Amino acid sequence: MSEPIHTIATTQPPDLRWLALLAAGSTGADIERLVRDVRRKSRRQQRSLTWGDLEHALLVGQVKLSDDVRWRTAIHEVGHAIAFGDMGIAEVITASIGMGGMGQVVSRQGQHLPQTQDWLMRSIACILAGRTAELLIFGDTVAGAGGYDDSDLARATEHAVAAETRLGFSNHQPLLYRSVAGSINELSLDRQLADRVNSRLMEAEAMARSLLENRRDALVTIATRLKDVGVMTGEEITRLL
Repeated sequence: MSEPIHTIATTQPPDLRWLALLAAGSTGADIERLVRDVRRKSRRQQRSLTWGDLEHALLVGQVKLSDDVRWRTAIHEVGHAIAFGDMGIAEVITASIGMGGMGQVVSRQGQHLPQTQDWLMRSIACILAGRTAELLIFGDTVAGAGGYDDSDLARATEHAVAAETRLGFSNHQPLLYRSVAGSINELSLDRQLADRVNSRLMEAEAMARSLLENRRDALVTIATRLKDVGVMTGEEITRLL
């Protein structure tokens, strides 16, 4: 009797860690769908599913980027990764490019940190560090840091608005609380609030730039590696730092 078609052939030892890295950022539903599709294909070919099939499917799912875009994206993501580590905000799990989108850093926020104003400003600096890395290396930045509601610029702005309107960190009316929806909408109406929020963003960007200027060599070295391999673990990044 032939081998059941739903099993995975193990003629070669699987590199599960590599497969896990390739799948970084995917949801459980994404992986379930991918395995189902690969299994269906192998069944049609009347053979067992292999680890190589899964690796191929994950690699095919990567977004194909030009060399220039791949290099810029690597710089952007490594900027985030270095800032997270150096500012002690989060532990980097993986940094990747071309997987599930242009690029991403998967991190685990430090739960032991008191959420002070200093913590908030360092968090904003980490969010802006990708864009800041582009400015440092290329002298300009692409629109990818903004343009949508969960972009880097949107998240950084939301943090700065929170500091000024509901976290008690503002020098102007610090005890006054404003709701989330209301305070965001007020940015276009309240010029003074917009100025205070922008000042926070500029201060956080300066923090990120100072950090990355001191880490410029590491930024280029790690980004070069990421451009070549597509995905790196936090441990690999820390080693290169």
